[in-house]
Amino acid sequence: MYSPGRTRTLRAIAATALATALPLLLTACGDDGGGGKATAEPSPTATVKTFDCLTEAQAKAGSINFKDTDGNAVDGYLAGTGTTGIVLAHQSDGNVCQWVPKALELVKSGYRVLAIDSNGTEVPEVVAGAQLLRSKGAKKLVLMGASKGGTSVLTAAAKVQPPADAVVSLSAPEQYGQMDAAAAVPGLTAPILYMAADGDTAFAESTKALSKSSAKAKENALYIVTGAHHGVSMLDDAENWAKVTAFLKKYGG
Repeated sequence: MYSPGRTRTLRAIAATALATALPLLLTACGDDGGGGKATAEPSPTATVKTFDCLTEAQAKAGSINFKDTDGNAVDGYLAGTGTTGIVLAHQSDGNVCQWVPKALELVKSGYRVLAIDSNGTEVPEVVAGAQLLRSKGAKKLVLMGASKGGTSVLTAAAKVQPPADAVVSLSAPEQYGQMDAAAAVPGLTAPILYMAADGDTAFAESTKALSKSSAKAKENALYIVTGAHHGVSMLDDAENWAKVTAFLKKYGG
């Protein structure tokens, strides 16, 4: 039996359903309101990590995630606004936090710094880090690493294009995993600073060997310092840190 009230109710339900579905249908069809295809990109999700060493403010300002040259995700800490970029690669027993204190000092000195939290790909992440710094405005580039990070920056220096302006290697082994710095350094022409402690015997010997093979480097600065400190910890000594910062100023401006 026909019922005017029931008909009005059904029409209201149908109208409500259509109003709800129409925007979804337009989105699915790519309607941008002008008959063309929709071009909206998905919004990136900000990655904010303190790494247990950054303040919340530092993390919010500089915690980043980028892709290495093999497409793998890499975390890092990016800070500074200078036109000289410095990639920092940490030791096998550390993470991004190992470099943060020195990174902050370098930022105060006017450098733009990327401390990488290694994902294990080493060379692809250093090369990508160099590219990232250049995309952010770095006109000059320095690669600096400690221990396995030293091996990675020396090996990556053979692949970074345009070449880095300088390289700093602290306590680097000649080989680490699939990386072979001994095979890379004979072809490097960029200035290189090598440093190792005389009491860190095996790494002092590998550092000497790498320096000896770096015959084409514009400058081949070799410092075998006293003590037994390894990698980044050598820079706790003011004299050692002064040698590094003088080298950075000479070639990084």
